[in-house]
Amino acid sequence: MKRTTIMLPDDVDARLRLEARRRGQSIAQVAREAIERELPVPADGRLGFFAVGDGSPRDASERVDELVADGIRRRRGAGR
Repeated sequence: MKRTTIMLPDDVDARLRLEARRRGQSIAQVAREAIERELPVPADGRLGFFAVGDGSPRDASERVDELVADGIRRRRGAGR
């Protein structure tokens, strides 16, 4: 299991803490369960979405596999 730190708005933090107390569970457990519900693992193991920033190609949705592969190649090349 990995440790991750996230920043939450005060109202979300309060709701998370209240729910953990209500359930008698840790804050981490309640957060993990909420994340699992929101981000289920697809049956085929692929991501169910692809997002790109400003300046992306207009046909990005049709070329998602190619663009992701290019990004991975660039990232691997930068790590050398």
